[in-house]
Amino acid sequence: MEEATPPPPPTKPPLLPPHKPKTLDDLLERCMGALCPSQLAQAVIVSLAWVFDAQQTFINVFADAAPAWTCADPSDPVCAHAPNPCALPPSSWSYSLPSRASTASDWSLACARGPAFLPGLPASSFFAGCLIGGLALATLADSSLGRKRALSLSCLLMSIFSAATAAAPNVWVYSLVRFIVGFFRATIGTSALVLSTELVGKKWRGEVGILGFVCFTVGFSSLPALAYYNRYSSWRLLYLYTSLPALVYSLCVHFFVRESPRWLLVRGRKEEALDALKSITSSPLTCSFSSVCGNGDNDIDVYSALKALCAKRWALRRLTGVMVAGFGVGMVYYGMPLGVGDLGFNLYASVTFNALAELPSALITLFLIERLNRRTSVLACTASCAVLSVTCAVEGGRGGGAVKMGAEVGAFFCACTAFNVLLIYSLELFPTCVRNSAVAMVRQALVLGGVFAPALVAAGRRSGRGWVSFGVFGAVVGFCGLFVAWLPETRGGGICDTLEEEEYKDGVEN
Repeated sequence: MEEATPPPPPTKPPLLPPHKPKTLDDLLERCMGALCPSQLAQAVIVSLAWVFDAQQTFINVFADAAPAWTCADPSDPVCAHAPNPCALPPSSWSYSLPSRASTASDWSLACARGPAFLPGLPASSFFAGCLIGGLALATLADSSLGRKRALSLSCLLMSIFSAATAAAPNVWVYSLVRFIVGFFRATIGTSALVLSTELVGKKWRGEVGILGFVCFTVGFSSLPALAYYNRYSSWRLLYLYTSLPALVYSLCVHFFVRESPRWLLVRGRKEEALDALKSITSSPLTCSFSSVCGNGDNDIDVYSALKALCAKRWALRRLTGVMVAGFGVGMVYYGMPLGVGDLGFNLYASVTFNALAELPSALITLFLIERLNRRTSVLACTASCAVLSVTCAVEGGRGGGAVKMGAEVGAFFCACTAFNVLLIYSLELFPTCVRNSAVAMVRQALVLGGVFAPALVAAGRRSGRGWVSFGVFGAVVGFCGLFVAWLPETRGGGICDTLEEEEYKDGVEN
């Protein structure tokens, strides 16, 4: 009698399916290819939002700048060696431009009695509005509004309140309106970045994302020209020049831009996703979404995306790392243009150099994004920025010239590059269902650095040692940049649609 063969030992069932399910990425690559003219046109229109975003972000550099002042008697030694005119008799000095040219001279903020941060209050209020608006509105583009409507509505409200800024009667009302502008501006960059990159396949996602950074450079670079043209007129006109085009743009987005097919699919609106794909491709589309994950059963409310991020330890670790790094980068990125006037150079030329530094940064990121390791690039940029910022502070204390300006522009260039790569890195670290919320939180960390920067610059300016702020910038960005060392590398990987798919791809557990 033959002995019965013992049954094989039981095996544990796999925790995850053996095959990766089809995703929207797969359909886009198979049905439409990586990029077509219609997709590119949509991405360009969406990316133009960054032009107006940049103008509102840095308009305080000129609207609130104290004009240069001159001594009534150039031979007066007391006046000639004074770091600022606040301690001088009013009759012994005057501004070189009309008092209406900036809020600082219009409302006598530079020498007003009160806290040292008062001249920087409007800029800090704007960034505080960005911070709170980002927290309050962060997940609307992932939930009820969608990418397109969030972008259009944010641009519309930002432009309306920016125009209302021109009617502010004093610094307190002015700061309040700037807070409201920042509140509604908060989600523009995030919505534009996510929408433009979700309209294309993975091959061109990095390049399309850089389009927004190039447009941001265009908007930033336009400010010195507008301010110089308006230098003998009221600062109020500067707000009108930048707000009215943004109003027209918001209407263009509403009528000419399609919603993200990825977002529609994740929300379970498969027919609308198919229609959106058909409208942005020039070739026949015969795809079906019946086998694609994301059937709309996951009802995403306003805060559920953030709850989902915090519930997963790996997601929370990633979010914390990029947010801490973002805080340091944001302090330098938003603070340096505000403090560049303290280096003793022409304000319009200095800001132009800073704005132009964004262009090579964006182009380098554009052409090298597929070759750059995200984690290593952020670490290298933040470390270089820290060294150059401290160098700028040391040379500023000595009264250095070309070295000081070169170090400042170099530090800003490194901050711009770190900013660009960090946002692309954040896009790739998180799946579609929470991507907009995660990137929005990273942007809020960047903005939080901007909240502290104006007060720091204003306090240094009041003391007559504005260069000290650059040393603080360097110390903060160098320390915060180290936090990305514990994050995974994402170069060359695809993006996922759900948290479960991300866990499957990376082999991570909750």
